[in-house]
Amino acid sequence: MKLTFLGATETVTGSKYLLEAGGLRILIDCGLFQGTKNLRLRNWGELPVPADSLDAVILTHAHIDHSGYLPVLARSGYRGPVYCTPGTLDLCEVMLRDSARLQEEEAEFANRHGYSKHHPALPLYTVDDAERVLRQFVPRDFDVPTPLNERVAFRLLPAGHILGAASVVLCCGHKLIAFSGDLGRPNDPIMRAPAPPVHANYLVVESTYGDRLHEPGDPIDELEALFSKTFARGGVVVMPCFAVGRAQEILHYIAQLKVAGRMPNVPVYLDSPMATSVTDIYRHHLRDHRLTLSQAEAIGKAAVMVRTVDQSKAIGEHRGPMVIIAGSGMATGGRVLHHLKAYAPDPRNTIALVGYQAAGTRGAALAAHEPSIKIHGEYVRVRAHVEMISSLSAHADYSETLAWLGQLSLAPERTFVTHGEPAAADALRRRIEETLHWRCEVPTWMQSVELPELPDHPDAEPCKA
Repeated sequence: MKLTFLGATETVTGSKYLLEAGGLRILIDCGLFQGTKNLRLRNWGELPVPADSLDAVILTHAHIDHSGYLPVLARSGYRGPVYCTPGTLDLCEVMLRDSARLQEEEAEFANRHGYSKHHPALPLYTVDDAERVLRQFVPRDFDVPTPLNERVAFRLLPAGHILGAASVVLCCGHKLIAFSGDLGRPNDPIMRAPAPPVHANYLVVESTYGDRLHEPGDPIDELEALFSKTFARGGVVVMPCFAVGRAQEILHYIAQLKVAGRMPNVPVYLDSPMATSVTDIYRHHLRDHRLTLSQAEAIGKAAVMVRTVDQSKAIGEHRGPMVIIAGSGMATGGRVLHHLKAYAPDPRNTIALVGYQAAGTRGAALAAHEPSIKIHGEYVRVRAHVEMISSLSAHADYSETLAWLGQLSLAPERTFVTHGEPAAADALRRRIEETLHWRCEVPTWMQSVELPELPDHPDAEPCKA
């Protein structure tokens, strides 16, 4: 058995793991690299194995850094199945189409305004590419074994994080290898707690927050205080927001604030067609989260849902306090860029960052209080207040991750720490070694490791996924 780390090493994006086992080539996750230019350029390179040599793709969840490379893979010749949960399939139908449409629009915008170094600027993939790969999706329910051949099978376990998110456990001969995916928080207000595998011989675990603990504050109190201060200045709150998960959580809190009379009756706009569609999907997967049907419906009524470009432009004509929630979460693209151009220069306003900001993104520059950010080829001065609400994170911190790991019945033979910036990954590695006393390592990009498939004892029974 051979495992190659094609992404999510020394970064939190580009998740791709190539597993060669039982005569199969399996790709676990197929995400886009985001952040610094050197990472984004990897999206334009070729995979080290031909796409048509892959036998299966298994997705942990729908976020673009885990699924966004799939249209390229299909265009390059992959014709096999893409396995995932039903929730992930429904989200990918929205997200991959939206990602493709955004790339087409940004390429067209760059060509029209002449700020790209490439002539013409081209999208990484098109809506047609996204439609092609969506026809290859095969949904699988949680905790149901799926055989890939006579020697390899897998099952999906709830990982929290976002709707449909899963950890992947593969049985390869006599060994189990588990991929945590992105782990959610045990007390998330919307998603159920992540469920660990009972056992794994080999384990790949994420480390987004491997070097920090989340603030203990109540996010609804933090949002109330942020809104109150901004509205008292007559300002606008702009939230770059992930369309899946964070947007719905924020709307959930806003609905509660309004019902309790803790928030003035100011306009709230969800300026993201994708987030609007995703919010509808939550009503169709009630078993996958903690919300009741009435709570899920209240989320959809907490804001004005902005779908068209003309409606988005019209927001800027409004005066006085309001809240604008728009994608993308790290301000790497989408409609939020136009709102940042309009509202970042005004000190009355607030830019609220409500999720992880990867190095090299505009969100990271805002979090670092850079005096200006580059949008559409121009530098925009940032005079608005910039605030981070860390209690809204969808990722487990290091304490919560260690608690998840501690539920495994036996120590894995090898544990690989991925999906984290270098300091975070190494910090979690050290904590796992010191706390759980497991053999633990941080792989590098393109590193391959050989993992024995044979049992430790000749009379051992084959594993069961």
